[in-house]
Amino acid sequence: MLVIGSIWKIIDLVRAPHDRVLRLLVACLLLLAAGEILSYPQANSAVDSLTALGVGKIAFNAIYMSGLAALILFFVSSTRRSRARYRRHLRIHTSLLAGVVIALVVSMTATPPAMRGHTLTTAHMAQPGIASFYLIGNAYFLYAYATSGSWALRYARMAGRHLALGLRTTALGLFGLAITSVNRMIWVFLRINHPVSHQAFNTVNWSLNDWSMGVVLIGISYSASVQLIAHLRSVVRHRRMYHELTPLWTALAGAYPELILKREPARSRWSRLRVRRTHERFYRRLIECRDGLVRLSPYVARVAPDADLARGRAEHLARYICQALALKPSAEDPDTAFSAARVALPTENDLGADARELIAISHAYAERQS
Repeated sequence: MLVIGSIWKIIDLVRAPHDRVLRLLVACLLLLAAGEILSYPQANSAVDSLTALGVGKIAFNAIYMSGLAALILFFVSSTRRSRARYRRHLRIHTSLLAGVVIALVVSMTATPPAMRGHTLTTAHMAQPGIASFYLIGNAYFLYAYATSGSWALRYARMAGRHLALGLRTTALGLFGLAITSVNRMIWVFLRINHPVSHQAFNTVNWSLNDWSMGVVLIGISYSASVQLIAHLRSVVRHRRMYHELTPLWTALAGAYPELILKREPARSRWSRLRVRRTHERFYRRLIECRDGLVRLSPYVARVAPDADLARGRAEHLARYICQALALKPSAEDPDTAFSAARVALPTENDLGADARELIAISHAYAERQS
């Protein structure tokens, strides 16, 4: 799931490389994915075999903790706070992370070399280096999970209904993971006094950890699915509206070909895909239709001097446009000044309303030409 999310967001980052929030999200997903891979015993052992015993455990904690720090900074950036406040959070969390990693390295160094491959079930938990390693690490995990969950709840209050549900679900899972971190700290103290007991406590805690991680993934998946569905619906809607504008656009572009916006030269296959994105094509066509109507509006006013061109019915405006196109000379005198008239003004001040007005005229125009 983390790998899929990383690939998806890397594609978005290529399109918007200067988006700080997106950069943090990509860094978070990549680091957490790498940490999950290193959490497998086989990967951890491979790192130890290439370096030294205990390095794999340090690498896992450093990478996974960095991913959690990036997650916190992602939520901080998402609230659109000032750059000064973001930099303050960046300094705090980076310093805290660096301090924790250094403390883990010191603890591992203080552990006898033969015991550096330890786990939570080790019989040597009374060793100061081993106990401090798990206490410091889980204290940071407690802080990171609880802080991320709190930010997720805060951001949910500003989000839409579906995204808010996904964020609240994610926060629930993060708080569950925070509880498991507390339990692991308790487990350390239990194992110090009774090295071979309380195994059931650890088993239950790992089950809670798995359930909490599952809840986090459900929340993330739900939020991502809502975002993906909304994006696909927007693409389908803009593609349909793009084609619906074609009859009107064809007529106006034929009369004023110089109004067709020039496209950027495609220097690579990826740039060609970017330039031809559905949203850009739709907005380009919408602007070209509106510009064409502005240029044609003096002739529309001449064929319908007493009509309400700003609020007229689409079928009436389509008839006036047909007549105006017939009246317009093939070559206009460049020294002649025309006064533009207001034609098909939307009832609301947004692009969606403007598009609906022009699409209605385009449909009516197409019916007149059929």
